[in-house]
Amino acid sequence: MEDLDPGRGIRGSADEILRTLDRFGLYWDGSIEYQSRRTAHYLEALTALRAAGTTFECSCSRRMLPARASRVAGPDARRAYPGTCRSSPRRPGPTSTRFRMDGEGIEFEDRFQGRIAFSRRSLGDVVVRRRDGVIAYQLAVVVDDALQAVTDVVRGADLLESTGWQIALQQALGLPTPRYGHLPLLTESGGAKLAKSRRSVALEPAKAGEQLLTVLELLSQAPPTELAGAPPAEILAWAIAHWNPGAFRLTRQIELPTRSAWD
Repeated sequence: MEDLDPGRGIRGSADEILRTLDRFGLYWDGSIEYQSRRTAHYLEALTALRAAGTTFECSCSRRMLPARASRVAGPDARRAYPGTCRSSPRRPGPTSTRFRMDGEGIEFEDRFQGRIAFSRRSLGDVVVRRRDGVIAYQLAVVVDDALQAVTDVVRGADLLESTGWQIALQQALGLPTPRYGHLPLLTESGGAKLAKSRRSVALEPAKAGEQLLTVLELLSQAPPTELAGAPPAEILAWAIAHWNPGAFRLTRQIELPTRSAWD
């Protein structure tokens, strides 16, 4: 459970996430792990990066960095880091810690997107500790995956760049690299991904089966009409038996036809 940032957490949200997963028939192996209980592991990894000389302190804030184009349209456009503080912080006050993206490019075979390659320069130096002292997402998930012996990571195509940073951190820390698979994004008519930050309709656990079928249809999996009204367990069993990633391979965006699919 990603709960490193107590300032942004909503009381009861973790329990609600678990209840929703349960209603959709999506279960977990073993005990539930919480990032807030792993601080010592994250700090150990940060200390190792610092000792290897692969980090530097940065005084830049997000608004000081230039915007750059992103694979996802709209407010998700990323901000590149131009190397301003690589030699030393340019401003007094609190600093974040960045990992130096030096060296050769990052390449990996994505299960759904094919061969992916990034130059480290284009990705830019990534924050591994925020200015408020909180360990950043990119470092935390790398440590989490290693601690849990994760072999496969499946997520949205909007996190392809994050995978480049994470592989670089794995290599620097001597950690194994899982297999990655990035699914196409569900987008709205304007091209921006479906997201709660833009008032997208939330999942309805009471309609779990219906919504699972909608997702399978959007992924071109062609579930049979006989599954209409079936419970989540039956739908998921069919999806596992008939899974066809070739139907959506190399498609990074799927436009949501109407909001009514979730109504």
